[in-house]
Amino acid sequence: MEASWRQVAGGRGRARGRGTAAPSSGNGVHLRGAGGGREKGSVGAAVPGLSPGGAATPAAAAELMSQKKFEEIKKANQAAAKKIVEEHFSSSSEEEGDEDFEGKRGKIVANTFITYTTQTDGDVRELERTKQYVNEAFQAGAMTCLICIASVKRNQAVWSCSGCFCIFHMPCIQKWAKDSQFLVSSLTDDDFGKRDYPWPCPKCRFEYKRSDTPSRYYCYCGKVEDPPLDPWLVPHSCGQVCERDFKPSCGHKCLLLCHPGPCPPCPKMVTTTCYCKKAKPIPRRCSAKEWSCQLPCGRKLLCGQHKCENPCHAGSCPPCPRVSRQKCVCGKRVAERSCASPLWHCDQVCGKTLPCGNHTCEQVCHVGACGDCPRSGKRFCPCQKSKFSLPCTEDVPTCGDSCDKVLECGIHRCSQRCHRGPCETCRQEVEKHCRCGKHTKRMPCHKPYLCETKCVKMRDCQKHQCRRKCCPGNCPPCDQNCGRTLGCRNHKCPSVCHRGSCYPCPETVDVKCNCGNTKVTVPCGRERTTRPPKCKEQCSRPPTCHHTSQEKHRCHFGSCPPCHQPCQKVLEKCGHLCPAPCHDQALIKQTGRHQPTGPWEQPSEPAFIQTALPCPPCQVPIPMECLGKHEVSPLPCHAVGPYSCKRACGRTLTCQNHTCMKECHKVTETDSCTDKKKAGPECLHCEEGCSKSRPSGCPHPCVLPCHPGECPPCVQMLRIKCHCKITSLYVECRKITTADVNEKNLLSCCKNQCPKELPCGHRCKEMCHPGECPFNCNQKVKLRCPCKRIKKEVQCNKVRENQISIECDTTCKEMKQKASELKEAEAKAALEEEKRRQQAELEAFENRLKGRRKKNRKRDEVAVELTLWQKYQYYLFPLCAIVVVVFAWYIANAVD
Repeated sequence: MEASWRQVAGGRGRARGRGTAAPSSGNGVHLRGAGGGREKGSVGAAVPGLSPGGAATPAAAAELMSQKKFEEIKKANQAAAKKIVEEHFSSSSEEEGDEDFEGKRGKIVANTFITYTTQTDGDVRELERTKQYVNEAFQAGAMTCLICIASVKRNQAVWSCSGCFCIFHMPCIQKWAKDSQFLVSSLTDDDFGKRDYPWPCPKCRFEYKRSDTPSRYYCYCGKVEDPPLDPWLVPHSCGQVCERDFKPSCGHKCLLLCHPGPCPPCPKMVTTTCYCKKAKPIPRRCSAKEWSCQLPCGRKLLCGQHKCENPCHAGSCPPCPRVSRQKCVCGKRVAERSCASPLWHCDQVCGKTLPCGNHTCEQVCHVGACGDCPRSGKRFCPCQKSKFSLPCTEDVPTCGDSCDKVLECGIHRCSQRCHRGPCETCRQEVEKHCRCGKHTKRMPCHKPYLCETKCVKMRDCQKHQCRRKCCPGNCPPCDQNCGRTLGCRNHKCPSVCHRGSCYPCPETVDVKCNCGNTKVTVPCGRERTTRPPKCKEQCSRPPTCHHTSQEKHRCHFGSCPPCHQPCQKVLEKCGHLCPAPCHDQALIKQTGRHQPTGPWEQPSEPAFIQTALPCPPCQVPIPMECLGKHEVSPLPCHAVGPYSCKRACGRTLTCQNHTCMKECHKVTETDSCTDKKKAGPECLHCEEGCSKSRPSGCPHPCVLPCHPGECPPCVQMLRIKCHCKITSLYVECRKITTADVNEKNLLSCCKNQCPKELPCGHRCKEMCHPGECPFNCNQKVKLRCPCKRIKKEVQCNKVRENQISIECDTTCKEMKQKASELKEAEAKAALEEEKRRQQAELEAFENRLKGRRKKNRKRDEVAVELTLWQKYQYYLFPLCAIVVVVFAWYIANAVD
């Protein structure tokens, strides 16, 4: 029969060869998504394996090929696994059912012995043996006859050994007993069939009498003959209470139902005290009724001086462990000896004088009296024929008669006279027959005669000749080893050469699971056909892949199932952990095998080899920014690299008006271009003209190329007419377009007085202004009184309306008088001033003539302070001219 693991392996190979691709798992989807599956919203997703220029690199092509190969292998593995599950579903369900049945059976057995397992303080080895026998009785194939090495079935008559409780077939044990008795009794032909030779148990060698040879089939307890087969009872059981006496006997009987194996410990509760009888009696199991209170024993030891200090114990107290000085039996020597052996003998001779007074005691250190002198009383001569009464100081003389003692040969007697010491050897010549009785020869009596003839009789084994020289006929048993291979086919017979079949192999073999924790003991030879036990332990094999520990599964034979743990290897390129299932031992289809020569040749099944696959491309999503930094998309780690999102660049050019229309491209960031929205050196350069809208009213286009920011103010001159329509003004366009109404009125003003006349005849006093001149003339006109003293300014419109008139008053008259007086005074003062002036000039002339000091002259000089106009008149004239020119130019432009 082919091993189960080989069948599974073969099934796996066939299933993989015939299987179709299974539905892709999550990992498969992830791998397929690694090809750059982009969202609909993204423009121009990057293609893995392509450089920015669009050409595929060799490394990218290799990654795509390895990814495709990994997908194919994974699909094949999934198909093989699915096929295996379908083929072996029934067998796995049966195994699960067996496990459930075993679990229920274990609970039943445990409930059976619950009264024994609770509060059991004694030896429970017999209970464990009983459990084992009951379990084997329920388990098919566990009970084996050691004679025929066959399973013991429910409907077969059996016999159970009372020593080892091993079970044998009834015909087998009967034949065994008969053959054993024949072999023992056939050693001597004289008493064959006369003596009651015992026969041994094949396993424990417990001896039974001939009368104990089983002839009838009884249940385990021996109450019922030929117990009927009942599926609800233990096989070969009568179902009644066992009632066998416990061993050792305690007066109680077994309470279990008729069962195989030894009876468990007695479960009865008895009241008993400890070994030393000091503690109070307590209730305990009968099987463990002997107990220790752990108090000191206190019984007097054999030395008679000390007490036992050991804890309460069973049996007699141990010897006293102390050491003391003790005298020997004769009292001559004193030595330190163990207190447990007070009587001891020294090695000195007693030496006490015997009662005869002539001799001393020659015994070594002894107890009691030395006794009488051994030479006192009547003594025999050496030949024991004459007695003499002599003092102990005299030796017994020889009697002179012949010795006549039987010599060593047992036939002749000693012919010497009475002598001391042993007799000599027999030297008479006799005709001797050899031991086998075939030859005779005369020779000294004391010498044995053995001929050289070898015995040709067959020994009891009936295989080998005796070959002993001069054999008397009672050939010894064959002393050669049997050496025949036993029925187990593992060992050879260790017995001496014998007739008939050899004893069955007494060895037992443990059929173990793969890990060895669970085992079933079967007779040697049955291990080949016995199914290994189901082990519930976890498989302890070291992982065959790179993982430190494998997935938990039960102990099994054959190779471990494929590892499904995540690979978790560190990828060399990116440093991420591989998330794919372990692929160190993947089965791949072997390629390049023998090709069929024609259609008539049957195609061979595909072969699969186990090899380690490379890790699939890393699928860890890495946020990656496109070249133009428009978006951040998660790309598979193996495809991470600069990519174009296919959008327009969109960066603002240096003109600040247009954007770069190139496809997403790399932009070199510089210190002056830190903003991601600004164009870089790789972006387009704007070559268009300025197309910005001009301010309303400005008819001139911007003269600059496309530029950032606002257009410069239009500096072209516009010719405008002033409000009075006389003067043409030239004004910059920017001033007109940016001016409000008031400013425009100011710009259109020529700064001249309005030439229009008012109805009053005066000229309009307003500067050049739009619209009609104001009718209300506010010009001031002077009105005087007739004497012209009183003067008053009034508005023109009031004068026209004759609303105001000025008349002279009394003051005017007084002023006239005072004015005449003042004129006279002024004339006088002017005359005096003239004189004073002339006098000063004269004095100055005289001083010059006299040469006065300079400082005196300076003191006499008068400092004249200049006015502002006198100081800055040379600067003000050009400035005023410039202002006038500018104003005229502005007026001219405004008019235009």
